[in-house]
This record gives sequence, structure tokens and C-alpha cells, in this order.
Amino acid sequence: MDPGIAYSVLAAFVWGVYIFALKRYFPGYSGAVLTVVVNAFAVVLYLPVTAMTYDPQAVPSLAELGATGVGIVAGTAALVGVALILFVDALDAGDVSYVAPINKLVPVFVLPIEILFLNQFLTGIQVLGVAVATVAVYVANYEGGAFLDPLRRAVRSRPAQLALASAACYAVSDVGKRVALQELGIPTSVFVPVLFVGAALAVLPVAVRNWPGVRGDLPKFAAAGALVAVGEHVTSTAFGLVPASIASPIVNMQAIVAVVLGGVVLREARFGTRLAAAVLAVVGVSLIALGDVAALRSLVG
Repeated sequence: MDPGIAYSVLAAFVWGVYIFALKRYFPGYSGAVLTVVVNAFAVVLYLPVTAMTYDPQAVPSLAELGATGVGIVAGTAALVGVALILFVDALDAGDVSYVAPINKLVPVFVLPIEILFLNQFLTGIQVLGVAVATVAVYVANYEGGAFLDPLRRAVRSRPAQLALASAACYAVSDVGKRVALQELGIPTSVFVPVLFVGAALAVLPVAVRNWPGVRGDLPKFAAAGALVAVGEHVTSTAFGLVPASIASPIVNMQAIVAVVLGGVVLREARFGTRLAAAVLAVVGVSLIALGDVAALRSLVG
């Protein structure tokens, strides 16, 4: 198997297990507390990667970044923290097999942002991808009844609202990551720990307001931090080895992994319908990723 594909598959399993673990092993913890403690462990575990690959010549200074660049990095980190809070709240309010497919619709929100601010244009494949992703939300909410009932249910469902709000925050942060890594030239091994620390600091004031005792669950938090550190590393490695059109669909199969774990281990209801929704979400995201590559090739060509 091609190493890039292998890393993509590993990333899908790591993130799928992480989504399931948040639902299964951290009941009662707020998203802010999870962000602070998990990211603290993730930073410690990821620092050896940074130390081994650090090149001072490749890291732009604060003066080179400027106020705008620093603001983009800080804002991206803060949005990652907010997105996780919303996602954890969505998991608290609904099944992981329901929330995961909806939360994976991040590219649907990325597209209009890139069109408005990064001069991207919408391809036919991407339009189809958005349509398929919309069908995924419809299927996730399908329980029979009138044709428009699933869409009404999605609009009124608190877990769906939180999952979509989380996806929107992740979308803006993904655009911020793209700008930080490509336009600003920050190396991945430096940007990842900065992201971990920034997200934790951004939500720390919320976390300390109702800080629970976490000492008894520190091993679980350490394991979650390890999953996040490994997930970020293998995802970045995958995107560095194979085109996004290949890596993105495979990595986003994490939604299917999470749905299967939720259905099999937690015995969540309507497993078949939600698995179909997860597959549709992955297909929609894949088409959007293919559209990105097609657009890039047309510009280069």
C-alpha cells in the first residue's frame, strides 16, 4: 500500500476513535475542560516531533508575520477551541452516530469562505458535492413522514444545530490553517503545537469557571491527548505524501468509523440510516475535494 494512503487510513481510524471516545469516556466534562486538558497532553506528546524537525531558518518571525498574521494564527486557534466545545455539546445532546456525519460537513462551509475571501471558484463537481452533503443531513434526520419533515427536524434538532455550528467554526479555522501554512509559511511541526496551546488558552477562562476534579481521569485524558497528537501528525503526513483528492476522502471516513462504533458498541438507534448518512457525507466531502484539485489544475494549466 502507498505510504500516503496508509497514513490517510490510519488518520481516519484515529479520529474516528477519538470522536467515539469523547462520547463514551468523558460524560459530564464540558468541551472547554476537554480542550484544555487534552490539548495539554497533546502538546507534551507532540513536542518531540517539533524538536526533531525544528529549523529556525524556516520559521517566520513575529515581525515577518505582522499584526495580521499573528491575528490569523490566534483567531484560528480560538475557533478550534470553540468548535470543539460546540461538538462536545452536540455529543452530549445526541448520539455520536447522528452528530458525526453532520459535523463532517466542514467543506460545505469552507467553499463560500474561499470564494469570498481567497478568490476560489465553484466547480460543477463541488456543486454536486454540496448537494450530496445536503442529502446526508436529510438522511440522518429521516424518520418517515412528509418529504420536508427531515429538514424541519434538522433545523429544530439541538444536536444538529450544535454540530453544524461546530462545522462552521472548523471551516473558518481550516481556512485559517491554510493561510498560516501556505501564505504565511509556518512549518506544520511548529504550527500544530501553537494551535494546541492557542486553543487551550482561548477557552481556559470558560473552563476555570466550573473546573471539575480531573485527577481520577488523567489516564483517559492522556490517552485522548495521544490520539489528538497522533491524529494531527499522521493527517499532516498524509497530505504531504498524496494529493488532497486522495487523502481527504479517506481521512473523512472517520465519520463512518465513529458511526460504526456508536452503533455497535453503544447500540445507538437507527444505525443503518445513520451509516448511510455518514457514507453520503464522505462522498459529498470527496466530491468537494476533487473539485478543489480540478480547480487548481485548471489554474496551473
